[in-house]
Amino acid sequence: MITIDKQISLPDTYPLSRIGSLDDLLFFDIETTGFSGDYSNLYLIGCTYYKNNSWNLIQWFADTRESEPELLHAFFKFLKNYKILVHFNGDGFDIPYLLKRCNFYGLSYDFSQVKSFDIYRKIKPYRYLLQLDSLKQKSIECFLGISREDTYNGGQLIEVYHEYLRSHDDYLYQLLILHNEDDLKGMPQILPILNYPDFFEDSFELENQIVGSFTDAHGDPRRSLLLTCRSRCRIPVPVERSLTCAACRAEEDLLMISIGLFDGCLKHFYPNYKDYYYLIYEDTAIHKSVGEFVDKDARTKATPKTCYTKKNGCFLPQFEPVWEPYLQNEYKSKVTYIEYEESLFREEDKFKTYLRQIISQLLSKPSK
Repeated sequence: MITIDKQISLPDTYPLSRIGSLDDLLFFDIETTGFSGDYSNLYLIGCTYYKNNSWNLIQWFADTRESEPELLHAFFKFLKNYKILVHFNGDGFDIPYLLKRCNFYGLSYDFSQVKSFDIYRKIKPYRYLLQLDSLKQKSIECFLGISREDTYNGGQLIEVYHEYLRSHDDYLYQLLILHNEDDLKGMPQILPILNYPDFFEDSFELENQIVGSFTDAHGDPRRSLLLTCRSRCRIPVPVERSLTCAACRAEEDLLMISIGLFDGCLKHFYPNYKDYYYLIYEDTAIHKSVGEFVDKDARTKATPKTCYTKKNGCFLPQFEPVWEPYLQNEYKSKVTYIEYEESLFREEDKFKTYLRQIISQLLSKPSK
């Protein structure tokens, strides 16, 4: 086994204190001869860590097939000094792979003493909002405007490693070491992508609400509510997305959301329908204590679908009931409504709950 430990320079691209104390963080990446920990081998583990006011790089390289267990011993011994393991898709690949190699050699190491921080999993819920083609590192780099051309990828280096084991050629060794080093040095460049979960998971403050008018695709007049909210976090690249229910644009520390309002007539359904009559000609429900005075030919027993009263107005959609009593288009409609008033958002807890609903809709997978 060959061990490399040296100081390096890394750019300050993201406030790492949001993840944890600098001294507790260990960034890592592995290189293997395949995807399966059952049928391939680990040949390189690289880590970056902060110590003595500087960033450092440590790598353990298997210069022979027999030295793979040494890598595992060295890495897990080193891991004991840290509390948070930072990686890109390590939960999906690197960590399970290392555990399988430990199992292969009968080693009892695990990751129970550290917290796993997976950049990939952290940003996965934001894929559709960010309109990323994929969640591969290069796709994220492209979104952030980072240009980095790799001479080799991990798959191409498998044969390079096999050739190195046959020849121990120093040039091949340098290719393998430098590829892993470049991956680790490149990780800080994609860390700004974490500003998006930080931004959208933050507690927004409502700065403004305006009702505006527009014409829909059919030429009909419509009204929408524009909410302007401010976050304590900033995003590096503006993003926007439009759905049927809402549209948003996020830029720097501002989130602007447009929500279509419903102008017209909606129904409030009463749950205790057995206590009501349905008035046939008035198209409304009335409590039996009053309805018993109505002509029997003009009334019938209410059912869940006919036990309602109607109301005209301008209504705000809600995807789960936040304000009650709510109204609906039809019985058991998924979207409910509340009559819009500017005072609705004065209750901070309800505003935050409602905003979470809208953001959740904006993060959802596009319907086909």
